[in-house]
Amino acid sequence: MKIGEKVPDFTEEAYVNGEMKKISLPRGKWTVLFFYPLDFTFVCPTEIRDFAKHEEEFKKSNAVVIGASTDSAFSHKAWFERDLPEVKFPVIADTTHNISRMFNVLKEDQGIAYRGTFIIDPEGVVRYIVMSDLSVGRNVEETLRTLKALQSGELCPINWKPGEKTLGKA
Repeated sequence: MKIGEKVPDFTEEAYVNGEMKKISLPRGKWTVLFFYPLDFTFVCPTEIRDFAKHEEEFKKSNAVVIGASTDSAFSHKAWFERDLPEVKFPVIADTTHNISRMFNVLKEDQGIAYRGTFIIDPEGVVRYIVMSDLSVGRNVEETLRTLKALQSGELCPINWKPGEKTLGKA
């Protein structure tokens, strides 16, 4: 996927707050889709907890948060119930690697995803991409700030925050 491309419809198995469910990419809402390498690791739970901490703020911004890794839904269930019970958003179990390949985040030699973050608009178009190596966690507050900047429809300067002056219409 690239900026400006429409994400194809897909349905995948996910762990959602204690249950295994099939989920699809929502339409009509903004979506923050983030990939992480593996369950039961060290950096990943710090990011996932921060997405959970900010989930209500994403919801207030008409956005849903969806996590994804190449682990199974059973692995997600075991890990989230044991270590991350505060997480309520869906976490895709991309065991086929189809979604990771679609978003070009798969580290093929290890079969795991890089840390990729995608903001997708209500029509399903990718509007923002950030990807980092396995060892570097992302900044969830920056993701939220970027979402709000995209939603403003304005030109937003460096370090812009909601309520501050923009540079005008995009």
